[in-house]
Amino acid sequence: MTLPDMLARPRPRPLPKLAKAGMRMSLVPLRVIRGRLRYLSPFPRRFSGAYPSHAEALRAASRRGVAGYDHDEVADVAFEKMCQVAPWDYPVLFWLRRLSGEVVSLVDAGGHMGTKYRAFFDLLPVSPDLRWTVYDVPAVVRAGRRRAEADGLQGLEFVERLEDADAADLFLGSGLLQYLDVPLPDLLRRMRRLPRHLLLNKVALRAGPGVVTLERIGTALVPYQIRNEADFLREVETLGYVLVDRWHIPSLSHVIETHPELGASRSEGFYFRLR
Repeated sequence: MTLPDMLARPRPRPLPKLAKAGMRMSLVPLRVIRGRLRYLSPFPRRFSGAYPSHAEALRAASRRGVAGYDHDEVADVAFEKMCQVAPWDYPVLFWLRRLSGEVVSLVDAGGHMGTKYRAFFDLLPVSPDLRWTVYDVPAVVRAGRRRAEADGLQGLEFVERLEDADAADLFLGSGLLQYLDVPLPDLLRRMRRLPRHLLLNKVALRAGPGVVTLERIGTALVPYQIRNEADFLREVETLGYVLVDRWHIPSLSHVIETHPELGASRSEGFYFRLR
């Protein structure tokens, strides 16, 4: 075939937008099937299942073994790693330093065994008068008290009920919201008064409806909530908070292996101030 003949041949027309959309839609069932087949894999999955609520996810986990975080054998998982400063901690450190003159009491909700206190202590101008109170589930609080006593950490306190914490100037929730079994406004209303400052980090969000999956932590399956972003922001703002700052954490975006069609979550951090 000569070059003029080749040039004279009709070129393939680009696919219409509707056809392209149809091709993408036809791939969705394949992603669904591939995801569901992950249930049969002998390899462990970090995230599995998709449930409409924390309660339903917890019931599903209970049928498969150790469910939830409130177990002695789960409390020590990854403790040393959590005591290290991670890249996504630096926005929190920035705001803690900026607010140090305004904060004399802090509630670290979901603060594990005081991991952020240990990680941040040498990087912050911590006043001897600062009250750093960790709120967590009973198994973690018991382990945290033992470690704090053994390490001689006098400035670290623990409570199993948020109502038992003193009034706080700042509420820190780093990695809290994924595992929280109540709406955030309900939790904050348990405090003696709403804290003026709200630092929330590693918040799992998505554009679509909220979903709860199960995360494997050690031997346990723990409900992990991915919130609708607009609903989350509306809940916080309804309490009277104003968004001051936010940051994106690309490395903490996750896909539920058994439900890839739901897409990847987005991990965000926020600083809110009470009006």
